[in-house]
Amino acid sequence: MKQQPPSDERRPANEGRKAAARNRAALVAAAREIYAEDGLGAPLSAIARRAGVGQGVLYRHFPDRAAVATAVLEENVRQIERAAAEPDADLAGVLGVLTWHLTRSTAFIGLLHADGADSRAAVPAYAQELSERVERSLRRHLPDGHRLAGVDEGLRLAVAMVSGAVTGPTREQRERRALTAWALLGVEVGAVRPHEE
Repeated sequence: MKQQPPSDERRPANEGRKAAARNRAALVAAAREIYAEDGLGAPLSAIARRAGVGQGVLYRHFPDRAAVATAVLEENVRQIERAAAEPDADLAGVLGVLTWHLTRSTAFIGLLHADGADSRAAVPAYAQELSERVERSLRRHLPDGHRLAGVDEGLRLAVAMVSGAVTGPTREQRERRALTAWALLGVEVGAVRPHEE
């Protein structure tokens, strides 16, 4: 007969959903970092390694490369939406969160250019939807008479112009270029930061 170990030596309880949620969040954060460093073609194994999980865990959450990229984009957009929904939110603050994502996510920049100049037909539906959600979040805080309010598609064009300027090998360089581009457009931007819960 097997003897049960004393209660203080027992294995920790299986955290199940808590661990799964933590792993998924770690994978999305790691993917954002890896994509910013190496682009969307980075190996999935690098994402799993950075998140501190095995590749099997990655594939349990994301069946393929597109699912990982979509999860990163969705989280970027959700953070912008949450920032815009804050009771004391203003355009400058929401632009600060948007700029944080621009400087850290090459995939996000691609999304913001997804509508294209010629045709929306070639744009994947999810990318178009996410891009429109970003625009709605910003537009909600665009005051009457703001320089971007009176121009047809002014807000979307300004975001695309700034995202096009976000280049450079380091996050600091990309952030400096983004803030310079906003300043050249005469648009005030708040603190460049992620949205904190």
